[in-house]
Amino acid sequence: MPVVVFVLAVAVFAQGTSEFMVSGLLRQIAADVGVSPGTAGLLTSLFAAGMVLGAPVMAMAAVRSPVRYSVAAFLALFCVAHVVGAVATDFAALLATRVVAAVANAGFLATVLAALPRLVGPAVVGRATSVVVSGVTVACIAGVPAGTLLGQVWGWRSAFWAVAIVSAAALVPVWAMVPRDDARDRDRLDTQGPSMWREWAVVVRRPVRAAVIVGVLVNAATFAGFTYLGTITGGIPEASGGGVPVVLALFGVGSFVGVTLSGRYIDRYRRQIVTVGTVVLVGVWLLAALTAHTLTGVSIMAAVAGAVAFGVGSTLIATIMQTAAPTASRISGALATTAFNIGAVLGPAAAGVVVDHTDHPTTALWCSSAFMLAAVAVVLVGRRRTATPVEEVRVDAH
Repeated sequence: MPVVVFVLAVAVFAQGTSEFMVSGLLRQIAADVGVSPGTAGLLTSLFAAGMVLGAPVMAMAAVRSPVRYSVAAFLALFCVAHVVGAVATDFAALLATRVVAAVANAGFLATVLAALPRLVGPAVVGRATSVVVSGVTVACIAGVPAGTLLGQVWGWRSAFWAVAIVSAAALVPVWAMVPRDDARDRDRLDTQGPSMWREWAVVVRRPVRAAVIVGVLVNAATFAGFTYLGTITGGIPEASGGGVPVVLALFGVGSFVGVTLSGRYIDRYRRQIVTVGTVVLVGVWLLAALTAHTLTGVSIMAAVAGAVAFGVGSTLIATIMQTAAPTASRISGALATTAFNIGAVLGPAAAGVVVDHTDHPTTALWCSSAFMLAAVAVVLVGRRRTATPVEEVRVDAH
């Protein structure tokens, strides 16, 4: 695997840390800038919205620029947004920096994912995708706890400075290692390939549409459960003290293991991983709900759920990219990024309604199971209608 893929994963680590660490700093931020905790929560919800909208818009804006310039510009903008956020004294200004950071994050990830086939070759795109996605899982394991700890010791601004420093440190090797596009390749795409707007028509094709819908549902299930994992753990009497960070760390460790293991087999067994994994996830979330009343149960299932959910999730990212790429190579990364961030918004929103109605956070895990049942239905219908997703897209392309 080229070293540049691991460098890109470091940048994704910084971005993933930023996305998730703010939830642990909301009370400090609210007190410092003079808003309520509920209002401060906009820092997380608008970041997610910025990711959803930013991926397609930035992918289209950057399509005519060399990949090196695009990813470096997005990473630099992300870094600057955190520098400005770290010194902001007004909540509106801080909120604006989060939106800018989210858009830059989405553009970076969409561009990187779309460029992977050229960076590593089509034979190992799945494995390279898992390496890049592992940056998010490492952020859950180390980056988020470290950012929260920095915020507790030196104030929330120190966490923003730390993200800016890591981003700046990754910027130089990203610029040095990401190759420039061959101008002839870009000209060929511009003159022979479909327009950017026509590329988006790939979404209506059955294999791509199915992969996107399953991706949304799987990530919705993941974040519905993960969002309330700390609350569930905190309600267990034996989990007083350090139980919550341990369980969250176990989820992060499991997710890293899942992404790493699936990455070894994505390129050969992509379809099998998605089919079997979605079915298994139904049982995983059900078992998590049934065992969530004990610290042992929630600890074990947090690790298992993280492993299976992120293993299937990273496989689905590769699936979306590979099914879309034959006719929409320039927006395949944006399509995958958008799909998974829609899930990240949909899951917690739906789980929040259920939890508020039942007044019991464990119901969020039942909500995850419901999302996965829907995902299984889409997968099984897709299997009956097509031989393989890639084959159908290739037939359509011809």
